[in-house]
Amino acid sequence: MTDRRKFLKNLSKTTIGAAAISSLPLTETKAKQNPTNPANLVNVALIGVRGMGWADLHSFLKNANTKCIALCDVDADLLAQRAAEIEKKFGNKPLTFNDHRELLKVKDLHAVMIGTPDHWHCIQLCDACAAGKDVYVEKPISLNVEEADLMVKVVRKNNRIVQVGQWQRSDRHWKDALKELSSGSIGKIRQVKAWADVNYGRGFDIVPDSEVPKGVDYDRWLGPAPKRPFNKNRFHGTFRYFWDYAGGLMTDWGVHMLDMVLAGMNAQQPKSIMAIGGKLAFPNDAAETPDTLTTVYDFGNFSLVWEQFMGMGTSPYLDDVSEPGVAFIGEKGILAINRVHWKIIPLEDNGKYMVNPMPARRSYDSGLDAHTKNWLECIRDRKDPNCTIEMGRDTAVVAQLGNIAYRTGRKLEWDAEKRQIKNDSESNKLLKANYRSPWALPKA
Repeated sequence: MTDRRKFLKNLSKTTIGAAAISSLPLTETKAKQNPTNPANLVNVALIGVRGMGWADLHSFLKNANTKCIALCDVDADLLAQRAAEIEKKFGNKPLTFNDHRELLKVKDLHAVMIGTPDHWHCIQLCDACAAGKDVYVEKPISLNVEEADLMVKVVRKNNRIVQVGQWQRSDRHWKDALKELSSGSIGKIRQVKAWADVNYGRGFDIVPDSEVPKGVDYDRWLGPAPKRPFNKNRFHGTFRYFWDYAGGLMTDWGVHMLDMVLAGMNAQQPKSIMAIGGKLAFPNDAAETPDTLTTVYDFGNFSLVWEQFMGMGTSPYLDDVSEPGVAFIGEKGILAINRVHWKIIPLEDNGKYMVNPMPARRSYDSGLDAHTKNWLECIRDRKDPNCTIEMGRDTAVVAQLGNIAYRTGRKLEWDAEKRQIKNDSESNKLLKANYRSPWALPKA
């Protein structure tokens, strides 16, 4: 679009209103500022400026005609540091906030990226959509099934362009592998295995509660989560190992790998779920979530086995130690893939390969960069992005049901239409949001 008025009208139509890269300074991006086509300028803001949120913004601003005009975080010192980095690189100083609701009032703000802990995603996404902003939200989209279902309704009601940060959906490496899978070369798939057998997790010792770090608005960090004294183990990246805020490896690495299972098998919801595991490697550490877990899903026409180990890095079917991945097991061969490479391992019958072996093919570009670029393109043309809110919901629900099966120790029968567990009323309680006052579940 060359007409700025038409572009901005489409942008707000129907509404009123981690990773290694995360450690890189924003000054290392290659974005071309001073846009050559101001009519296409997209003003973006970031909520949650540490870790993966910063990596997402770092990636997005590599694209021309993009500008960061606001940042929001509960850590005042970090917020000032990030704002200074943007000003140094791009010449504009973004506005800063510690309340995302105030950020959403910024004039000429078009889109928002959400990189906060899981327990904040639902509120912030719903508020942003209601304010007429398009959204890039980190995975998993929610802390529970009720939130995930609500978020789909809010996105569609407000006609927003929402990209979920399950970036393998945009990565040519994964797309090439799934294209080969869809060709049928390895025959009918009867089972899929997905894993996150990581070699980290040691040294997460219990520590006493302490004073809130200077400059941190801890009550706002907690938000809808239960009121608790400050403890550094629950803060920043290790929030993932406490049920109040996240779901451990299952909703971290698991969401990425399970998403590729659903994509490869064209699946959405399982029929039943069983899980066994526990804190078997590090029984006395600070984590609440399991370090060892095996979860079995029945999808009707195939079974899925999820496996996670902490402190014991392996990579089944592939050579990369401690690299999560997926293996599609067919009648003629196995297609195995992780972020480093993918290959086909042939099965044998009477001494002959049933399918031609395919040597390892390595990843050759940035899936994250492709994902943020896809979101930008979809903001402009108002088409669904590569990872829609429905895809984010389906993967989050699969992961969350796995955790519920583990926490209850029961085999669960899932009614996807009624959005409830058919055979266990107690387990259904874990599907629901339980917010601390004054926070409340947003309205659809």
